[in-house]
Amino acid sequence: MGELIINILFFFMTLFSGAVNYDSHLDNIYIKNNTDLHTNRIDSLYNLLKTTGSKPSFIVFSDGLIGFDKMMKEGKITKTRYLTLIDFTLSSKQKRLWVIDLDSLIIIHHSLVAHGKNTGGEFAVKFSNTPKSNMSSLGFFVTGSTYYGKHGFSLYLEGIEAGINDNARKRAIVIHPASYATKDFIMRYGRLGRSFGCPALPPSVSASIIETIRGGSCLFIYYPDKTYFIKSKYLAVI
Repeated sequence: MGELIINILFFFMTLFSGAVNYDSHLDNIYIKNNTDLHTNRIDSLYNLLKTTGSKPSFIVFSDGLIGFDKMMKEGKITKTRYLTLIDFTLSSKQKRLWVIDLDSLIIIHHSLVAHGKNTGGEFAVKFSNTPKSNMSSLGFFVTGSTYYGKHGFSLYLEGIEAGINDNARKRAIVIHPASYATKDFIMRYGRLGRSFGCPALPPSVSASIIETIRGGSCLFIYYPDKTYFIKSKYLAVI
């Protein structure tokens, strides 16, 4: 994890508790519970986010950080500077992908992103891990390597939640550019175009986003789906 974010988190532990065990400060900040203290700490980081546009919702940011921390402790994340969030509660006509630089707490990318054609029209409503379902999957992913495919410069995604998104590679769920993921498409059809399940991006920004998050960073796709929160090892409601 970047030195700056370590210092920021250390600062907030000192601010709220008066003293801190450096080795366990992430546990104390990110452990999900129902205490006001936890909410205040996450809220403080959320309030520090800097952006020229809109922020992700607090719940998406909070859940993303919780999963990020658990993945980091499991050694699943090798590129800990960036956290990518996708909020599928929003209309496809809205920018609903954010890339956050955790070292500086700056939102460095905010973009349109497509969902699968069988996941919904303007809004995403149904999700699947099944091959050939043409639906999006929810949950936590780790970004992989890049490649040039039929859509151009693309990024492999590794789904790490069993039964939720772990068929991502088998389903060829990747980040890629798409002409249907653009403002022009929205102007013509009243909604963003749809993929076969991939979080497709506007060609004008896809390469920059892919270059930023490639190689072992965390991506979290959010939707308040009850089944997901029952099954998820990172955000299961106990």
